[in-house]
Amino acid sequence: MPRWPTSLRSRLTLWYTILLGVPLIVFAVASYLVFARTLQQRTDRFIGDALTAFARELTAERRAALTLAEAMRSTVEEVRFREIQIAILDQEGRTIAMTAPPRGDRSGTRPPYRVLTQSLTVDGERFSLTGTYSLSDMEAMLARIREMFLVAIPLLVLSSAVGGSFLAKRSLAPVASMGEQAAKITASNLDQRLPVGGGDELVGLAGVVNDLLDRLERSFAQQRRFVADASHELRTPAAILRTEADITLSREHRDEAEYRASVTTMQDAARRLTRIVDDLFLLARADSGNPVEQREALYLEDLVHDAVRAMSSVAERREVRFELSGLVEAPFHGDPDLLGRLFLNLLDNAIKFSPRGGTVAVAMTRRDGHCEIAVADAGPGIPPDARERVFERFFRVDATRSRAENSATSGAGLGLAIARRIAEMHAGRLELAESRPGRTEFRLTLPVD
Repeated sequence: MPRWPTSLRSRLTLWYTILLGVPLIVFAVASYLVFARTLQQRTDRFIGDALTAFARELTAERRAALTLAEAMRSTVEEVRFREIQIAILDQEGRTIAMTAPPRGDRSGTRPPYRVLTQSLTVDGERFSLTGTYSLSDMEAMLARIREMFLVAIPLLVLSSAVGGSFLAKRSLAPVASMGEQAAKITASNLDQRLPVGGGDELVGLAGVVNDLLDRLERSFAQQRRFVADASHELRTPAAILRTEADITLSREHRDEAEYRASVTTMQDAARRLTRIVDDLFLLARADSGNPVEQREALYLEDLVHDAVRAMSSVAERREVRFELSGLVEAPFHGDPDLLGRLFLNLLDNAIKFSPRGGTVAVAMTRRDGHCEIAVADAGPGIPPDARERVFERFFRVDATRSRAENSATSGAGLGLAIARRIAEMHAGRLELAESRPGRTEFRLTLPVD
């Protein structure tokens, strides 16, 4: 059983051939039938006219002749048609008189013929006139037409197939070019793009694929930057642990104070390493599209209050005080641990950038089914060129800030990135609302019940 072609070019060629060949065959058959029908109708009219003329001549001869038999013999002898043989039959079907057969029909074999009968009444007697017309010429003409169609139609169908293949190849050439170019694009050359051309549809397709490649390029670049930054951040505490361990083990005898100092250093490095790993795990879970696994009824004002209390000791060491105002009742369904982490990151970021003796203002408002939580510090502000990047992973406004200072986050530039992802995981948003010398405000918006 023949199978449908799998190649798009072959399918287009086949469809083009079918769509052109089938109507052509139908037109040829219909034309042949109409032409044959027309010839037959013209033949019938011709035979009918001949019989009518013969009847008139017979009637005229009867008026001039002595008897009916003499009139019939005179008429069949004088009225001759080159292609029609006329016979007079009585009511019993016996032939009374007949004209000579047409030329070419005197042999024993007769070609196809057409016979028509017409009634005739003479002197009160009823007779039948039959006209026999040879169809040899018409059959020869129809045979020539059939032969012409049998030759012309396959040639036209073949021509349509060749033309369809050419048009399909020409039409699909841009697709083939796009395919070749796409096959050359790998992770190492994502900056290349597909050629745009070949009609509006292909231009649109190329545009969509190129937009996809743009997103992939940005994603790969972000991933490579993320891996490089993560490796760099992990290398520092790992190097501290290894160095401190090597130094501690290099001497056989050390007093307790030296061991404690060394272990304390390794403990701080291990804590930092743990915080970075936890942050990376949280971001990986958020990027994987997994929803918040633990949702429960809670109140946002309680989480804000708990976060402020938890960060009080850190703020005191930095000589920074909190100003909490406008707490409103805000029932919410979410993960309390993740939301607590979000608030801690915002407060920790505000503390780090606040001057000594400064104030971190925390305010809540509720409007239109949303709760807005603003955290503002009195720091130097964020430079304009860095405001769009503060939520990027591993980005620091102050790259020289010590990583060893007390912090609730890893200090690796992941705090704001994690805070925004947690907000998005809870159908909210976190944005930089204002930044100028003396005031920087981050605003969290969450839908409340």
